[in-house]
Amino acid sequence: MNNVKTLNKWANAHTYLPIDIVRMSLGVFLFLKGVYFLSNIQYLVDLLSPIDHIGGGMFLLHYIAPAHLVGGVMIFFGLLTRWAIFAQLPILLGAIVINFAGQMQEQNLFLALLTLVVCIGFLIYGSGKHSADYYFKMQQ
Repeated sequence: MNNVKTLNKWANAHTYLPIDIVRMSLGVFLFLKGVYFLSNIQYLVDLLSPIDHIGGGMFLLHYIAPAHLVGGVMIFFGLLTRWAIFAQLPILLGAIVINFAGQMQEQNLFLALLTLVVCIGFLIYGSGKHSADYYFKMQQ
């Protein structure tokens, strides 16, 4: 817990609006990806087909889209950002694994890697000063 407080103090002292815009863009991207998965459920089923033999396919179908939708909104507003990103990490790691298990799609692999790197950055950095977390912390 002490490490999180230290990271928050450092992030709040070194916060910049462009970093918050990147966080908000990440939230919008994840939300739109969730909407896309909900509107094209067959595409999601086809993406998960290389790991279908492992099991849990129905769980994955019902986890990925809602996690992107809710997580995207939470990341956009900066509300419990680290928890929302923590929920995205298994999905992003799975997206990278699926590219190696099935047919390699360089564009999807690059997008998953870029999103994973940005998520890990915000997992360390936090939500910043222009966020709901900071606002609620200042209201106490």
